[in-house]
Amino acid sequence: MQTILGSGGIISKELENALREYTTDIRIVSRNPKAFDESNELISADLTNAEETLKAVEGSEIAYLTIGLPYSYKAWHASWPVVMENIINACKTHGTKLVFFDNIYMYDQEYLGNMTEDTPHNPPSKKGKVRKQIVDLLMKEIDGGSLTALIARCADYYGPGIERNGMLQETIFNNMAKGKKSNWLGPLNFKHSLTYTPDAGKATAILGNTPDAYNQTWHLPTAANPLTGGELINTIGKEMGADTKSMILTPFIAGLMGIFMPVMKELKEMMYQYNRDYVFNSEKFNKRFNFSPTSYSDGIKAIVAADYADVKE
Repeated sequence: MQTILGSGGIISKELENALREYTTDIRIVSRNPKAFDESNELISADLTNAEETLKAVEGSEIAYLTIGLPYSYKAWHASWPVVMENIINACKTHGTKLVFFDNIYMYDQEYLGNMTEDTPHNPPSKKGKVRKQIVDLLMKEIDGGSLTALIARCADYYGPGIERNGMLQETIFNNMAKGKKSNWLGPLNFKHSLTYTPDAGKATAILGNTPDAYNQTWHLPTAANPLTGGELINTIGKEMGADTKSMILTPFIAGLMGIFMPVMKELKEMMYQYNRDYVFNSEKFNKRFNFSPTSYSDGIKAIVAADYADVKE
């Protein structure tokens, strides 16, 4: 049994698809579980509840933690440490290996120009401090030998089927589809890596089913030579046949927008990731598994074909 803790999001969907190569015994867990394959087992559980988490993990050889909590510091601060402790305890109780799908929020902002698995942890944001806290909890168990686990870390991600509510969809694709100016969260001249979601799902499944990949951190495969914000807008505009006019969202503007759009208020503290190069290095994974990440041009073409074909026509 391989269990996905957290369903409904694009990462759990891609992971679910990728795991079929390794097993037909897949369990999907969340408060309102959704499976993309009817043969998969569904379990409803609140992962902030210790008893429900124990039952959800029971019988699992591998558990993948892909839960997506509401994007707010308040929710993360209240729930993430509880969720991580419950899952660690459940995995230890049942002898289950754990794969944690993580982001880069705990990294030191001065090292974002070439992020590797060894980048220092020194988060400048409140949400980043929560991520560091739960990573520290997990690494303490790994280093102490009480849990077999790994961290699969992802950059900002993009891909088809995100239902037009991903970061890149919200700021560029959707606006172009409506004939509006694209938005970008900082100067247009800085590079910004993006992990393609089908690559992320496939790579997470590979790691979970590779015994010697455990007890370490892996960056998920991400195309090298990332585009700048301006290049992303121009590339997407060309593929969609849309206007490439854009507006830069400054922290001040984001603060004003946050009055009416709560997500912008939450994004404001993360805007440091856009006022410098943000380059995510996945050479460790690429070399180990002979993996070629999807190029940005191919990824953008796939998104337009899957989600915006009506606009292009």
